[in-house]
Amino acid sequence: MIAIVLAALIAGAPGAPTPAPAAKAWNASTFVKPSDAELQKRLTPLQYQVTQHSGTEPAFSNAMAHTTAAGIYVDIVSGEPLFSSLEKYDSGTGWPSFWKPLDNVKQADKGSVFFGIEVRSAHADSHLGHVFTDGPPPTGLRYCINAAALRFVPVDRLEVEGYGKYLVLFETKSAAAKK
Repeated sequence: MIAIVLAALIAGAPGAPTPAPAAKAWNASTFVKPSDAELQKRLTPLQYQVTQHSGTEPAFSNAMAHTTAAGIYVDIVSGEPLFSSLEKYDSGTGWPSFWKPLDNVKQADKGSVFFGIEVRSAHADSHLGHVFTDGPPPTGLRYCINAAALRFVPVDRLEVEGYGKYLVLFETKSAAAKK
């Protein structure tokens, strides 16, 4: 029986199960921010405090600060793509740090040299963290981001979760590494 099902799948025979469709891609024009009550239900207390009330999680309290897997980081509230693992580095601060955003990151008007300039997601307006001017080349920037504001999407899940357009970033790096 298993062999018949496998043969049908390989041959694309009528009646063969079809793979689940890919998730709908992130679309800024159709995004509607959930209500405050919905966000309080959906997010952990820390995620809610960080993203909705400009909180800061304790340094060295998250696994994302040292994650080296390939993929992208998206806003925990909206799913909008924010950063790529290709621009992530260990700043020694205890928070995930990036030298440049992927997309959908805006700077707020408030900030200082010491505390950095606040950065927020462009569409959900989630507080993400701060950007400083003491980062590595080529930008000299350090986006110091609360892991509580992020969700990581590994490369092997990009297509399924609707972020397939970002696969090219990792294919290019993979091809360059083989040369």
